[in-house]
Amino acid sequence: MQPLNKLLSYKILKLVLFRFLFLFVWICSMPGLVAQIHPDALKDWKNNKYSMFIHWGLYAELGGVWNGKQVTYGLSEQIQAHAGIYSDVYEQIAKRFNPLEWDADEIALLAKNAGMRSIVMTSKHHDGFCMYHSQYTDFNIVDATPFKRDVLKELADACQKHGLKFGLYYSNIDWHYPQAAPISHHNSDVITPEHFEYNQKQIEELLTHYGPVSELWFDMGSYSLDQSSELRKLVHEIQPDCMIGSRLGNDRGDFMIMGDNQEPDYIIGVPWQSPASFFPETWGYRSWQERVPEAEKVREKLTSLVRVVSRGGNYLLNIGLRGDGSVVEYEQQVLLSIGEWLKKYGEAIYDTQADPFHVAFNWGYITSKSGKIYLNVFSIPENRTIMLPGIKGTMLNVKSVGENIICPYQMEDTGLVIRLPDHFNLKQEVAKVIEVSFDGDFITPPINLMVLDEKKTVLNQHNAFKYYSNSGIDYNTRFQSVIREAWTLQVSENQTVVPVLYYTEEEKDRSVDLQFGEQKHVLTLNRGVQMSINKEPDKLNWSPLYLQGPLAEGMNMTPDSRKTVDITQPWGKHQTAWKLMSWKNDSVYSLPAGMSESYYVFQEINSPSDQSVLISLVSGDGVCVALNGKMLLLHNNPLKKDQMKDVVLLSLKKGKNQLLVKFFNNFKKTMPLGIGRQVPQLIYRQTLPEIQLQKDRFYPVSWQLSQPTTPHETLNLPNLSLGFQ
Repeated sequence: MQPLNKLLSYKILKLVLFRFLFLFVWICSMPGLVAQIHPDALKDWKNNKYSMFIHWGLYAELGGVWNGKQVTYGLSEQIQAHAGIYSDVYEQIAKRFNPLEWDADEIALLAKNAGMRSIVMTSKHHDGFCMYHSQYTDFNIVDATPFKRDVLKELADACQKHGLKFGLYYSNIDWHYPQAAPISHHNSDVITPEHFEYNQKQIEELLTHYGPVSELWFDMGSYSLDQSSELRKLVHEIQPDCMIGSRLGNDRGDFMIMGDNQEPDYIIGVPWQSPASFFPETWGYRSWQERVPEAEKVREKLTSLVRVVSRGGNYLLNIGLRGDGSVVEYEQQVLLSIGEWLKKYGEAIYDTQADPFHVAFNWGYITSKSGKIYLNVFSIPENRTIMLPGIKGTMLNVKSVGENIICPYQMEDTGLVIRLPDHFNLKQEVAKVIEVSFDGDFITPPINLMVLDEKKTVLNQHNAFKYYSNSGIDYNTRFQSVIREAWTLQVSENQTVVPVLYYTEEEKDRSVDLQFGEQKHVLTLNRGVQMSINKEPDKLNWSPLYLQGPLAEGMNMTPDSRKTVDITQPWGKHQTAWKLMSWKNDSVYSLPAGMSESYYVFQEINSPSDQSVLISLVSGDGVCVALNGKMLLLHNNPLKKDQMKDVVLLSLKKGKNQLLVKFFNNFKKTMPLGIGRQVPQLIYRQTLPEIQLQKDRFYPVSWQLSQPTTPHETLNLPNLSLGFQ
């Protein structure tokens, strides 16, 4: 019987695996869902931490100069647009582009000695000139120049030879391709069908002929959702482990790219990267670039590297090669100086995790590994004392990395207190690293700790710890999306609680992953009991509607613009007057709007008591809502519908309340906008199973979308809250 049992077990296992594979393929092929990259490839990419970006192309031959004059407006790699150079004239520059100083091994070794683990090279920038031998255009370095060499191939081989990963930058727009959109000031141009086919062919040849590609750095343009999805699919079919940057658009990237030279001051819940130029004015070589002393630039870029890594990201630092292919000596020396620091302190950077404390320290930045915390000290703190609040664990030692200076420490009730010895100083270095070692793992204070009071505690977006990404159709429509909200609960005595979810039509029928302590559930918000919420809805006094705009702004609403509005005074950074409108609530209006233009609508609501009221909103490409300066709603229009409709819960205070709504346009000629009051004043109350809570334990609570279309999709659960009974 044993052979038969083995055979049956094998058949059962085979059937299970077949069904799992079928289910996986079916899920990945569902419309809108984005299959995720393999965890090992993702981990490998995240552990890089520090990489070289290279902007080099035909523009480098000009060095920021045209007709003997410095082109001071715009980025030098886009000099064709900023200097107004005709395409046929620009083509002629290729005849003198002969970078005889180019040495791929020299570049790879520079990156390696600088402590970088990969190189990302521009295969083609906006000017359409290819730095490789493309079979789809002769406007490339092999066919159009006297150099006749494929520098991209040489660099790919050099990276493989010297143990570096190789990545590619690819511009989605192309000023040379006849069927592409023409040059614009915003570079977020639509990609025509012919142009899209051309891009597909070039991406295919890049991923086929240049070895393993660690990441593909798309840039600019405005693809449709179908185009972004097709390119993503193409990349992963050819090279499944190639990480795709978010500038592919429509949230189809594997990792999020910050804005140029942007470092976040918030927690990002997806893999991310901060791209940095040596100089904010340009990425491409500029012959007349003004430079600060090398030591100052070393401090600036090393600080940025450590800060980005401490916040959980990867740092991509750019150099712009000269037209002859050589590295600017200033940039080379800065990179090598950072490399010397990393040779000594690299263990605090590579393969590390983000700062587990989520608080700012004035002396520097923290990174961590299992059983270790690294203190990257950039300035000596007051009294030479560092406090790590609330940390717990069995200490082994505290010492400086590289020098083995032992630091006295004391574990107290409030945390770990470390004293820096007098001979620990920063006279010779920008920063030093202290290693805090534990016997086993350590515990840091939980995020967003709240003591549960059954009658008063309500968890909602306003008291949540938020995890962010960036969501957007293209570069100009990006906004800071919230992908997860979290709390940590604690009780003063053992008790049993019944969690209750409250939501509105805005959230109804959506599914969330809800974590409460060790329990995780997928909940669909469709089992709630209806409840009326208004006490005195007919006694609300709604002021006339006031308008600002159109304004050349993105869809985000800055904290300054949310401050108390005085309609009699000039408002905002534009210092313009509010316009009294004859509009009425419950009507939808249409206003002319151009690309990246916004209107603000203001209304004052006078309430006889503290109460809640539901309103409706009609908007176009994006909407942002604030009440009394507090953000309630922010999202875009990912499917480019003619209009969006939202239901928003306003928690009014007694007296005057200020409602400020920002309506954003990017793709249409006109913008719909409306604020409605004729909304059923009902919410849903969904009771969850009771939970036993114990004193002195921490209970993490969080929610996020269940199976979102992409990891970058915003929650858009503005009215969801969790209470207790």
